[in-house]
Amino acid sequence: MYKENRSSSSEFVPIRGLSYHVQRWGGPANPALPPLVLVHGWMDVAASWQFMVDALPDAFAQGRTIIAPDWRGFGLTSTAEADHFWFADYLADLDFLLDHYAPGQAVDLVGHSMGGNVAMLYAGVRPARIRKLVNLEGFGMPASQPSQAPARYAQWMDELKSLQRGDLALKAYNDVDGVARRLMKTNPRLPADKAQWLAGHWARPNASGKWQILGAPAHKITSAQLYRLDEVLEIYQRISAPVLAIEASDDSMGLWWKGRYSLDEYHERLKQIPDARVAVVQDAGHMLHHDQPGPLARLIADFLD
Repeated sequence: MYKENRSSSSEFVPIRGLSYHVQRWGGPANPALPPLVLVHGWMDVAASWQFMVDALPDAFAQGRTIIAPDWRGFGLTSTAEADHFWFADYLADLDFLLDHYAPGQAVDLVGHSMGGNVAMLYAGVRPARIRKLVNLEGFGMPASQPSQAPARYAQWMDELKSLQRGDLALKAYNDVDGVARRLMKTNPRLPADKAQWLAGHWARPNASGKWQILGAPAHKITSAQLYRLDEVLEIYQRISAPVLAIEASDDSMGLWWKGRYSLDEYHERLKQIPDARVAVVQDAGHMLHHDQPGPLARLIADFLD
């Protein structure tokens, strides 16, 4: 079993009618240091950052508040019995969380995948709240066309009915070892000790004794709204914080989009940000904070110092 270098505590904060679970590392905070806020990706949890937090240099982490929320409907954060999720809610949740943990203070924000997309949009909508931003493979989505809207709304409604029938239920596992094997199947680079540790945070026993993934099935529902690239780029132009976009050496884009959206297109979008640079973590896939937490932590600490 993986052993943490830095212990964390769990807190529950009332945010917009939800009980928000927040993982917190570190002791008494030095008010001169900006808080470090870590936001996870789709079907992940706050504890997923543990390996990277453990690898942060002591000189960087000492005296710094480090927090990571479970997004609504993930981990131990409540769902409000939602049958779908609107992306804008993540921005509002983050805004309320920063009001709670860093009122009137700019923070350093790190987001992975979906969390990276949230972070990028938030930084353009609330530029004064972000001192520096690190985006880990939050690539955004392929550009859409208005002609796609009718089919998208129909798909959304059809998937809502699938959810009601139970067709989108997440698989439960007989034991925590099954969850760990599932994590390792998804990410072959994930070592067994880390998979076993993460499995205990990624899932919990349900009433029947099966280990259930801590994610609301409603997250599988396709958004009714198209991804409007023109709006996204307008927001990118308003990001005032320096941005470090970190990518894994594996080509996640090629695997996901198969020619519909490329890394070159993503790099073109980044040019809309006044101060953005790109770094690559070698021998890593999309879950680069699991695959190479040491090199990633050094990149982040050097950029944020």
